[in-house]
Order: sequence, then C-alpha cells, then structure tokens
Amino acid sequence: MLTPRTTRTRDIRPLDGLWRFALDGEVGERPWATRLPIDRLVPVPASYNDIFLAPEIRSHVGVVWYQRDVHVPATWGGQRIVLRFDSATHSGTAYVGDELVVQHHGGFTPFEVDITEHVMPGEVARVTIAIDNRLTSETIPPGVLVTGKDGRDQQLIRHDFFNYAGLARSVRLYTTPVDHIRDITVRTDVVDGLGAVHYEVDTSAGSEPAVELRDEDGRLVTSGHGTSGSLSVPDPKLWEPGNAYLYDLVVRLGEGGDEYTLPVGIRTVAVRGQQFLINDKPFYFTGFGKHEDSDIRGKGHDDTLLVHDFELMGWIGANSFRTSHYPYAEEWLEYADRRGIVVIDETAAVGLNINIAAGLVGGATQRTFSPEAMSDATRAAHAESIRELIQRDKNHPSVVMWCIANEPASSEEGAREYFEPLVELTRTLDPTRPVTFANQGAARFDNDRIVDLFDVVCLNRYFGWYEHTGDLAAAEGALEEELRGWAATHDKPIVMTEYGVDTLAGLHSAHPGPWSEEYQIDFLEMYHRVFDRVDAVVGEQIWNFADFQTTSGVFRVDGNKKGVFTRNRRPKSVARALRARWMAMVAALDERTPIPSDI
Repeated sequence: MLTPRTTRTRDIRPLDGLWRFALDGEVGERPWATRLPIDRLVPVPASYNDIFLAPEIRSHVGVVWYQRDVHVPATWGGQRIVLRFDSATHSGTAYVGDELVVQHHGGFTPFEVDITEHVMPGEVARVTIAIDNRLTSETIPPGVLVTGKDGRDQQLIRHDFFNYAGLARSVRLYTTPVDHIRDITVRTDVVDGLGAVHYEVDTSAGSEPAVELRDEDGRLVTSGHGTSGSLSVPDPKLWEPGNAYLYDLVVRLGEGGDEYTLPVGIRTVAVRGQQFLINDKPFYFTGFGKHEDSDIRGKGHDDTLLVHDFELMGWIGANSFRTSHYPYAEEWLEYADRRGIVVIDETAAVGLNINIAAGLVGGATQRTFSPEAMSDATRAAHAESIRELIQRDKNHPSVVMWCIANEPASSEEGAREYFEPLVELTRTLDPTRPVTFANQGAARFDNDRIVDLFDVVCLNRYFGWYEHTGDLAAAEGALEEELRGWAATHDKPIVMTEYGVDTLAGLHSAHPGPWSEEYQIDFLEMYHRVFDRVDAVVGEQIWNFADFQTTSGVFRVDGNKKGVFTRNRRPKSVARALRARWMAMVAALDERTPIPSDI
C-alpha cells in the first residue's frame, strides 16, 4: 500500500479538521443514513477521550460515530477516487452516503477503498465511520470485555497505556489514474562497493513501468524498465545512522501515465554472531521506547510534536527508538528516514501474557496460550497485524528490525506453537530484516521457549524497580548475572529495550530513593556500567522517552512516570547525565565531533 503523494498524475484532498461526533445510542439505528447533529464536533486527527469533559465519553466502551461532508473537486472527473484512513482505533466501518464501503480491524495501520462509483466530482459526499474501541481475545492488542452491573460493557486491557480511541491519524481523499501503480517494493544491497536497488512494481493492468533512480539533486543515476528489476548504483551514497541519504525512485506508466516517487535509502542490515551490523559496521542502539501520547490529543498525530520529539532525541544523543507498542503514524518513519534515526518497528501485539500481574502482586495463574485466552483466532489477528505492518513499512530504510510482540509469555507451554508460524510468516514477507520480540522478565535464558527462532535478544528488565526495589547493589548483581547468562547461552546480540524507574519531576532526596530524580540517575548509571562490561550488549533503549497516560490504578498516579522527559517534554535531571554518556559515544565514533560544552 503506497503512501498518498501528490504527483503529476495524483491529487490529494485532506479531510482533517472538525467532524461531527456522537456516541452510539445517541442517534438513530442508522446513523450513516442521516446527518449527525452539529452540537458536538471532534478534531481529526486526535483521540477523542481527553478532549471532552463528560466522563461517559472519556471512558466510553463501544462504538462512536464520526461524520463530515466532503466536496469532491469537479476536476477529478475521469480519475480513480480513493478514501483512505491512516488508522481507526481499534476497528472502523466506513460509509459513503448510505453505502457501506469498507471495514477494517486493527487500530494502528491504514486502510482505504476505491469510492469512484460512490461519489460525483463537483458534488458533496457524506462520509461516516463507526469506530469501535473494544478489545477481545480475538484482537491485537487483546483485551477482555465484562458486563457491569448497569448492563454496559466494561473494558479490561492487558497493556499499561491508556486505551485511546478515535481517528488519531489523518483521513484523505486522493486520486490516481484508472490504470495506476498499486504498490512498489524496494530492497537494497551493497556488494564490493556497488549499490543495488531491487524493485518490484505492481500495476492495476499489468502495464510495463519505466523506472528511474535520481539523487538528492534530481540528477539521473540509472534507469530500468519492467515490473521487476535491479538497478546498479556505482559509488553509492549510503543511508547511515546520523547521516541519511535518500535517492528518489521515480516510476511511470507510459507517456503521460501514472507516476509515483518513492524515497529510497541504500543500506544493508545483518546480524553476525553477537553483532548488529548496518552497512557492515557494528551498530550500538541508543534511545528509547516511546509512545504516541500527549496532553489532550491522546494518541493523535501532531507534526509539531513529531519535530520537537526528534529535536529532543538529537539533543540527547539518541540514534534510535522502538515503536512501542504498535506501529506509529507513518510520518514518524518518513522523518526518521530523513534524519538518519534507526527504528525497531513493532506490531500491536502487547498483552499476550495473562500472568504478568500475578507475577507482580501474586494470585492464581492460568495458561496464556489456550482456547480461552490467546487462541488460534488471536494468532490469526496477530498474523494479519504483521502483514499490514510490513506492507506499510517495508520500504523505509530507517526500519532495521521487526519486533512482532512485546512481553509475551515466552516461557509458558504453547508459546512455541503460537509463535513459530508467525516468525516464518515475517521472514517470508521480508527476508532482509532481522526479527525479534521484547522479552519479559519471567522468561530467562534458561527457560525461554522461543528465543532461538529470533535473530536478536531484546530484553525488558527492571532490576532495582519491580525487583530489588531501592537496592541498586543487589539489582546490579542480578542484572549482570542475567546478561552474562544470555550471552553465554545464545550467540546473539542483546538489546535492552526497556529499563527505567518511575520518577516524579521535582522530587529530590539527599539519600536517593525510589521516585526521586537522583534515584533515576543512579539507576541508569548502574545499568550502563553493566552494559559496558558485557560485550554482547549492543543497545540501550530506556523506558521511557516521556511520561505517558495509563489507565487509572493504584500503581499509576496520573500515568506512567518513567520518562526521561515529562509528558509536556521538559527534561528531568537524568536527561543531562544521559546526554553526557550518549554524546561521548557519538564523539568516540567520530573524532571530529566535539563533546558539547553544555554537558
């Protein structure tokens, strides 16, 4: 699925802005067949939960309705007209006029539909979408629905972030010619200093495309013809971490036919023993797990916040992030492509472990992988989420690894039977990138049942917080013991994809203890000492970039406070200590880079 772009042959009409909004039950039985009231409007893109003050909206479980009138340009006659939703959390059913046109399940990947037969250029069309935020054992992420005493559904979620919902990303109409380019797949390689861009082009009518590769100045580098081929690039300028270079692959269907331009970064990714290699050079990940999360907007995409977050990552010396725990808006990957930031791209498969809470607070356990919990239906939804992730993000050079799950019950019986076909599917869809999952602490090097299926060991560990709370000496010993156990047992690189402590900004203590800013500094410094002693560790991604909202509970006071930055992006004291470490790493890689004077 190609990202909509304006070209010589394609046009876009953004549908962002204010839409009419209603909860299911506030309007008639067929809301799509009538005009919704205008007394409540909701912005798109944004999650609806925090915008309004009514508690029944913030905590709503079930369907909501979005609707707006769309003026279809008269100049679009004779073109194919497509309606695209960049996401709808967690499922969407869309109508044009009175007609159902598309349904989609999965809240973090796009879907679109050809509506040429449902609209008339020069006239107004009514677009309505029903969005359902309910999660079950047959959705990704999974959840549990229970019926409250008042007879209404209540949602229990298995992930530790707020279940924001709505149209959190852009909605667009766009056009293509009737005979059009449907998809492009690019894979790159470098052999003996010669770059290669392998391409496949899918066209609607099997037309033979012409293909050109142009450099950043628009100069023609090489060209080809046909629906598949390989372009040789002498002396290629590689896409590298911190030094991005993007070529343009221009695809055309005949003289005056459809045209599409795809940015291409030439680079290689490989795992060799306990090294992670980009362009055949060892790479060390520094950065964060993040969330799409901000005040009022919830998970709503915001270009201003996007640019500011990247500025903060650059300031602190981060070279990477993980899209925890779902695919982010594609704008994040496009910007990472431009900035040379490395991305671990993750599906929304978080919560495939029904015993985590029991491990923390005690209580009965049950089988995670079973017909009553994570079943064949769960795995089918999981497989579809992998397909849609790779279909959308396969061409981004910033994406160097697929993460197909976060903290599953990988030490439990049934885990291998569940995951083995999913790993095979991922490798079939994209044999060029390593595959991983984020491992939770109950699954150690001596009892994990699936780690051998994957290329990289990614660990989420909280020694010093959930275990050995406040005792960093004991935590340091436990952490090093486990990392050395992984390194000795599995000849794979290790990335610490989560480690951190809840920290209340402004809380200081002469005797550092949990929740203080001093404890956050001491905690991270301890982890970094251990990382530096274990050669197999090739990355550190702190949990979390910024504080974020969670469901209310006794473990969370107005959300998760593990951020290095507050939710409104102010640095905590640890930020400068972290900047000193990471900027020194940058300077060590390039002797020409001075360590900034403000460290």
